[in-house]
Amino acid sequence: MPAKVPRSRSVKRPSTKLANSPRRAGKAAKAARPVKPTRQPAKRGKAAAAGRAAASPRGAAVRAAAKRAAGKRAAAQRAPVARRRAVVRPVGGRSPGNRWLAFVERHGVVLASARGPVPCVAEAVAGQPIVGSWWAHPKGKAIFAALSELDDADDVRCFKLVDGKVTFVHRRVWPALACLAGNGVIAPARAAAIQQEHMPTGEHRNLITPFPDWVPDDVARAAAELTVEVARGQLGAWV
Repeated sequence: MPAKVPRSRSVKRPSTKLANSPRRAGKAAKAARPVKPTRQPAKRGKAAAAGRAAASPRGAAVRAAAKRAAGKRAAAQRAPVARRRAVVRPVGGRSPGNRWLAFVERHGVVLASARGPVPCVAEAVAGQPIVGSWWAHPKGKAIFAALSELDDADDVRCFKLVDGKVTFVHRRVWPALACLAGNGVIAPARAAAIQQEHMPTGEHRNLITPFPDWVPDDVARAAAELTVEVARGQLGAWV
């Protein structure tokens, strides 16, 4: 009996039906593409504009212009304050506290609070004639401040000079006063300097310096060069 010949087994080939399909080819091509970096979402609005301005060559110029504009706005806001300060700035270098010192300097001889032939400080502060005691006047505190300022001023001396009332005399006419007192035109007692001393108890005490002990050397030299007529003219018609 003839021997059996074994049948050769056929090798199973992969199916080309799916491999060659357009869908499979598309997926393969897509997988083979290089992966691109993920793009950040674009900035929007003011942030995007600021970023583009900073990245552009004109970015530095834009930032400098913005800084200058901010500086101008800040200066404009400060300007009203500067103007208000300029309003209270004294004219001619004088502070507001020296107003009544300038008043005495201008007139030379003034009364403290009494009425007489020369200007009166209390009435100048009040802006009107005062009836009765100036302590009861609505501007009594302002009058007290003005008189205290003059009593403490180095260029002002206090005397019982005009009509025996408290009188302030500015330094510029001290030579004329010394000349007339030295020549007997004004009694030495009227030319004695008076200074108020504030006591710890709140009371005031008058310290009197007789003439000519209060007269500085430069004032004495200037008085010696004056005539009585010139001295009278400097002090005024009340002499």
